[in-house]
Amino acid sequence: MKARYRPSAEGIKRPQKVIALQYSLVIEATEDPNLFSFYSPDLEGFTGVGNSVEDCLYKARWGMEEHVALLREQRLPLPPPARDPRVTIQNAKTVAPAL
Repeated sequence: MKARYRPSAEGIKRPQKVIALQYSLVIEATEDPNLFSFYSPDLEGFTGVGNSVEDCLYKARWGMEEHVALLREQRLPLPPPARDPRVTIQNAKTVAPAL
């Protein structure tokens, strides 16, 4: 993905965030090509599903904001935003069946 730049107040071009997330995100492809799951390793309890990678990114962006707002509302501890949040896209890990 090509970095986008925007001029600062001083006229210096600085990279613009294309995906504005405060926490890292892992998107996992499932065996179903129309189903992806996602979670944040930085934000305990935050998970979701989407129909595509783009859908997961959209849902995660807004879902993280709602999740943080809920934690604040319930006066639960908030993890600090990640310094360098990353988006990882990987195949879902297979889990061995229970015996």
